[in-house]
Amino acid sequence: MFFELIEKRRSIRKFKTRSIEKEKIEKLVEAALRAPSSRGINPWIFVIVDDKKILAKLSKAKPHGSSFLKDAPLGFVVCGDSEKTDTWVEDTSIASIFLQLAAEDLGLSSCWIQIRGRSHNDLKSSEAYIQEILKIPAKMKVESIIAIGYRDEFKPPHNIESLHKEKIFHNGFEI
Repeated sequence: MFFELIEKRRSIRKFKTRSIEKEKIEKLVEAALRAPSSRGINPWIFVIVDDKKILAKLSKAKPHGSSFLKDAPLGFVVCGDSEKTDTWVEDTSIASIFLQLAAEDLGLSSCWIQIRGRSHNDLKSSEAYIQEILKIPAKMKVESIIAIGYRDEFKPPHNIESLHKEKIFHNGFEI
């Protein structure tokens, strides 16, 4: 089942207007909270957004690569407590991909929106923009937003020939 899931999972940016059922949202929350973290610290918080006005504001977090969020029925803002651990980036990234795989398993689609290290404009980071909208404290760093919904576009799976097998080495790095 796992390989079938990762073969068909694609980043989807067009969603139907259909709302996501409460039971599926609860399963997404469970998946996020079951993600592994370094030393079991679990430095993350998740802000679940289904309010269309807030999603529209969040879709303007950066100049490119977030506008489709306004049409998604759900966004998970994934944050990490930078005071708890130096591995918050890795831990929140793992939780983000758990959310994406769980969404796919539930018949939903998703797309990662990178926030950490991105700019909203010349004066404000994407992170600061989101922290302001959602009242997230400064110690909580925003890693990503995962847009989730029922797909309204089809992308075929990547075929096995398109995988970059030249990037795999065995028992050492070879050039």
